[in-house]
Amino acid sequence: MIITSNKICKTFNRSDTEESSLFKRVKEKKEAVKELSLEIEEGEFVGFLGPNGAGKTTFLKILSGIIYPTSGEAKVLGFTPWERDYDFLKSIAIVMGQKNQLWWDLPTMDSFVLLKEIYDIPEKKFKNNVDLMVETIGMKDLLYKRLRNMSLGERMKCELAASFLHDPKILFLDEPTIGLDVVSSRSIRNFLKKINKEKKNTIILTSHYMGDIEELCKRVIIIDKGMKVYDGLLKELKEKYAPDKEIRIELADLSEKQKFAKLKIKTKKIAESTGIISVDNKNIGEATKEVFETFDPQLVTIAEADTEKVIAHIFENKIT
Repeated sequence: MIITSNKICKTFNRSDTEESSLFKRVKEKKEAVKELSLEIEEGEFVGFLGPNGAGKTTFLKILSGIIYPTSGEAKVLGFTPWERDYDFLKSIAIVMGQKNQLWWDLPTMDSFVLLKEIYDIPEKKFKNNVDLMVETIGMKDLLYKRLRNMSLGERMKCELAASFLHDPKILFLDEPTIGLDVVSSRSIRNFLKKINKEKKNTIILTSHYMGDIEELCKRVIIIDKGMKVYDGLLKELKEKYAPDKEIRIELADLSEKQKFAKLKIKTKKIAESTGIISVDNKNIGEATKEVFETFDPQLVTIAEADTEKVIAHIFENKIT
């Protein structure tokens, strides 16, 4: 395993705003991560999910050596992350969507050259990686542009490209598409997918956008209040915990709508010219049978489980 953690805990001391006053500071303990154990293999692209404050970013910071855990053990590439061994730091990269690692007033290429010296990247390897980034992520016009003059999407492209210059074996991505438009988000997802396939990097991704997770990650780890509540394939998660599925039927005319209204299925509605049926997994077979007996199968679509609904279902403690 390239990453292992065993009962990692992290507790922060913070002020209790309700109990504290101008003359008295009352502190309380906040458990950000609670006995979190996991194993990740080389080349995996793993999605970390959880609500705000669940402990996702804290755990990534522990695995990348930025902060120390309160207790527990972890090994990343055989190193203890928070010991910050130089060889370890040269083998990882971390990108946080709301923080810059490049220099604000410098053109992108100047920042890349500085990183080349910091990571001691050979000239040939540096040139090859810059060329690969330019081709893959489409940033030729950004190489000699100052970071301060870029849009958020352009800056994110440059940040991601910079993180791959030294060929890290592990990349930690914390909300890399936050605040980006649809086109920029798609460009970054395509880039990550291609790089992961070609270079076999291990990538851990946190994101609130289900599009990122569904397109990039086969495996997801869900944490809530610092504790792991699910670790497995996204496909299995949706199959096991999806609260219901949707059957959609194209209703061309009034007679079709009348047939739809006569269906014995209770949870149904019509939105413009589409009939929508919500049915739980236990009754999906019976419902589809009635639908197919009433309507042309070519007019019927069974929608995939909505990942956001599945995650919400888990957070509401409805796991069975």
